[in-house]
Amino acid sequence: MPPPPEAARRLGGASVACFALAAATPLSVVTAVVPGAYADSGLPALPLLFIALGALLLIFMVGCAGLIRRLPGPGALYTFVVRGLGRPAGVGAAWLALLSYNALQIGLYGVVGAAAAPLVDAPWWMVAAACWAVVAVCGMLRPEVTAGLLAVPVVAGIVLIGGYAVANLLDPDGGRVAWGALHPVQLGEVSRPVLGLLLVVGAFAFVGFETAAAYADDVRHPRRATARAAVWSVVLLTLLYAASSWAMAVATGPDRIAAAALARGPELAFDLAATRLPSWTVTLGRALVVVGLLAAMLALHHTVVRYLVALGRERVLSAGLASRRPASLTQSLTAGLVIGGCVLFDRPVVGLGNRLAVGGGLGILLLLSVASLAALLFLNRHPDAEGVWRRFVAPGVSTVALGALVYLAYLNFPELVAAAGGTALLGALYGLVLRFARPTVYAGIGLGGAAVVVAPSTLSVPRPRSPGAHRPERVNRVAG
Repeated sequence: MPPPPEAARRLGGASVACFALAAATPLSVVTAVVPGAYADSGLPALPLLFIALGALLLIFMVGCAGLIRRLPGPGALYTFVVRGLGRPAGVGAAWLALLSYNALQIGLYGVVGAAAAPLVDAPWWMVAAACWAVVAVCGMLRPEVTAGLLAVPVVAGIVLIGGYAVANLLDPDGGRVAWGALHPVQLGEVSRPVLGLLLVVGAFAFVGFETAAAYADDVRHPRRATARAAVWSVVLLTLLYAASSWAMAVATGPDRIAAAALARGPELAFDLAATRLPSWTVTLGRALVVVGLLAAMLALHHTVVRYLVALGRERVLSAGLASRRPASLTQSLTAGLVIGGCVLFDRPVVGLGNRLAVGGGLGILLLLSVASLAALLFLNRHPDAEGVWRRFVAPGVSTVALGALVYLAYLNFPELVAAAGGTALLGALYGLVLRFARPTVYAGIGLGGAAVVVAPSTLSVPRPRSPGAHRPERVNRVAG
């Protein structure tokens, strides 16, 4: 199936950014991940880690933007790996992406039940089933309609995070704003294992920005809009995380933020807001956390659908998945079966959901490191007006740094990283099987469904004959 015509592309860069920001769930990160990081590490300088990670991801986007400019496609990261590391590695990256985004989305179904507990008196599976139904229905809508729906919780969550941060800064502990949380010296006061874990957890908070590159078939200007959407998503997430975490430290006092986070956990952000803002802002914040998780499920659903469409278009998966609606139905059915299985076997879904979400984040982190390596290799093999910074320095730095984060993740979550790596290896083996069993399909991997003609290796080519060899008497006459 060929890519859609230009007239079918209706999304702009802002709409793609809404998908990426919704997938990152910034409000959930601020209310749950930030207090947990403070409680586990006791490090007041957490805002500096978010700034450093944001800078790293912007460096990653330098090389990634070069690939997007040349190779826009619905399965962005895996097509990048195909061009940089070969088709088997690309299929492995595709399998890793499908597993990781599915784990993230399905894990959120377990988390949303706990998040909705202060608002509704209902069992987790009822909340999860309602969210599943909404995602299944909205997953069938046109992308521009879905982007409009996602814009509401995304913008509302950003405004709420900013409002909470401003309120904390206007009413600091002790009556004066403390700047100690922004002092780099404090990073040296935490042990290396704890700092490594913080870096990995902080990297999880940005997962979702990379999904912008998967919407190339839906964007009016895919060679620049998707890259810009990803870059602006990283910039905005960095500002939100750094400002909100610093404001929390200012409100409690940098020397007491760890104890407060340990005592209150995910309630810390709401407790600080309750003492500084009207009570309805707390209720609104809790509601927006639930709605934000629902928006993340929908955004991740669309991301998985685009990978399924890309793989179906290239016949790596069933050709029936080459259209958006069958792919959406398949993804909804997969998530529904997992939720139903958890209900049937009475699994502890909150813990399982958190585990799946962490595993999905680790898989995406591994995928980003492989994509960065692919960008480094491809851009240096095929330079096209890229300078040394774009094709060598930036991809090289991001490859080394992301590889270090993967190593740190392995030290803290060895079984989850091994599972992600095993999935990628199985996908690569499947790619090798396609090379011999279906050479035409193999030749089209990473080409977005473009027509491919493969000549058989046993084709015999006739040898050219000497002029006049079929008339020896004429040759003799000329020679005489």
